[in-house]
Amino acid sequence: MKKIVDDVRLMAQISDMYYNQDIDQKMIAKQLGLSRPTISRLITNAKEKGIVKIEIRHLGNTQYVDLERKIEKYYGLEDVILAPSFDAIDQQRASIGQIAAQYLNQIIKDGDVIGISMGHTLNEMVNHAQYKEVKDVLFIPLLGGLGLVRTELHSNSLVERMAQLYHGSFMLMHAPARVSTAGICRQLMHEKGVVETIRKCDELDIAIVGIGYPDETSSMMSTGFYDKEDIQRNKEKKVAGDIAMQMYDINGDTKAYKADNTVVGLDIKKLRKVPYSVGVAGGLSKLSAIQGAIAGKYINVLITDVECGKQLIALKEKGEQ
Repeated sequence: MKKIVDDVRLMAQISDMYYNQDIDQKMIAKQLGLSRPTISRLITNAKEKGIVKIEIRHLGNTQYVDLERKIEKYYGLEDVILAPSFDAIDQQRASIGQIAAQYLNQIIKDGDVIGISMGHTLNEMVNHAQYKEVKDVLFIPLLGGLGLVRTELHSNSLVERMAQLYHGSFMLMHAPARVSTAGICRQLMHEKGVVETIRKCDELDIAIVGIGYPDETSSMMSTGFYDKEDIQRNKEKKVAGDIAMQMYDINGDTKAYKADNTVVGLDIKKLRKVPYSVGVAGGLSKLSAIQGAIAGKYINVLITDVECGKQLIALKEKGEQ
C-alpha cells in the first residue's frame, strides 16, 4: 500500500492550503485528521517532487511585484520584470539592460543556445553582464550585423562579447542586417555563412530581443540601416514596432510590411517556439511596440520600466488591448 506521505493528490491539496490559503500546519493537521509531522513531510515531499516551486526574486524592485503579476495575468506572459522609469533615455536603457543581464543569469544553464538581436538596450545588457559558471553555451545572432556605424550595437558584436564573458562559443551571421532589395536578401539567405546560423536558431533555448519603434532615436537609425525617409514611411504605414528590424502592427501582424522586409535574419515568427523569448524595451514611446510584440506572441517574458507597465495595465482595464 502506498504510504500517505507519497500521495501526490494529498501533497497538492496540502500545499494549496499552506502556501495559497495561508493555513498553518497545525490547523491543516486538525482539518485533515493527520499528525503535524505528517503534514510537514508532505509539504517537503511536494517541493522535492516539483509540485511546489519556490522562486526567490532579486530582480528590479520588490515594490513592483504586484504590478508584474498583474501584467503577467492580463497578457498571458510567463514573466514580467519592471525597472524604475527615468526621463533620460540613456539612464533608462542602462537600468533595463542591467536587469536583463541579471535575468539571463537566472535562467541560463549548461548547453543553452542563446540568440540575441541588436540595439542600445541589449548593448547595455552586455555591458552589465556578469560571468556565471556555465558549460558549453552558444551565442548566435538573430540577424546580420555588418556595417561601419555603431558596430557595438550589432547582433554579431553582442554575441561575440557575450561568448567571451561566459567562456562559451558563438556563431556569426556574415551579412548586413538589411539590404537594398528582396532579391539580394534571398541570395544572402542561401549563403553558407547565413544558412548555418539561421538553422541553429531552430535550437534556441533563450532569445533576448530588443523591441524597437521606428523613430529618430532607434537602433535602426543609429546603425545606419534606416534614414529619416524610412522612418517617416514606417509611421505612415502605422508600424507599431519592430523586433530584429522586422515590422509589425499593433496586433503583431507582419503581413502589411512583408514587401519591405529585406532583413537578413531569423523570421521573428520562430520566436513563438523559443522556451524563453525575452523582450527588452523601455520608455512610453515603446508602448505600441510592446503591445504588438505581445499580441504577436513573439515574446513570453517582458522586461520594461514601471511607467510602461502601468500603461499596459491601464489599457487592459479600459478594454483597449
